[in-house]
Amino acid sequence: MNKLAKISLFKSPEESPGFLLWHISLSWRSCIEETLKRFDLTHPQFVVLATTAWLTREGDHISQSDIGKSAGLDPNTTSQILRGLEVKSFIKRTRALNERSKNPTVTKLGLDVFYKALPAVEETDAQFFQTLTQKNLDDLIKLFQKLMSTKISL
Repeated sequence: MNKLAKISLFKSPEESPGFLLWHISLSWRSCIEETLKRFDLTHPQFVVLATTAWLTREGDHISQSDIGKSAGLDPNTTSQILRGLEVKSFIKRTRALNERSKNPTVTKLGLDVFYKALPAVEETDAQFFQTLTQKNLDDLIKLFQKLMSTKISL
C-alpha cells in the first residue's frame, strides 16, 4: 500500500475527479435507463432519436454521419442504433443520392415517443441534480462545456 501512495496523486479514490465522474455517470445513466424503459428505448437509442429529431427539426436532410458526430458516436455504433430504431418504426432511413449513405428521419411514431420521453428524461435529470442549487448547476454546466472542448494527446 505504501507504493500506491507514491504513485497516486490522490489519498483516496474519492479525491480523484475521474473516479467521481465514473461513479456519478453510472448512477445518472442508471436513472435515465430506468425512465426510458416505459418508452421502449435504451439510453443510446434515446440519444440518437433526440439527435435526429433535433437535426431534422427544420426539414433538413442529414446523414448517419451527421447524427454520429453530433451524438459523439462512432459510425458503426450509430448505424446499429439507427437500425434498432428503424425496427421499432421510430426512424425511417432512405437511400441518399450516392446510394451508399442513408438519410434518417424520425417517423410520426418516433416523434410521438420522443415528445413523451424527453420531458420524462428532463424530469429525471431534475431529480438527479436536485441537491444542487441553481448556481451549482449553472457552474456544473459551464464546467462540463469546458471539459467537452478539452482535447488531450496521449
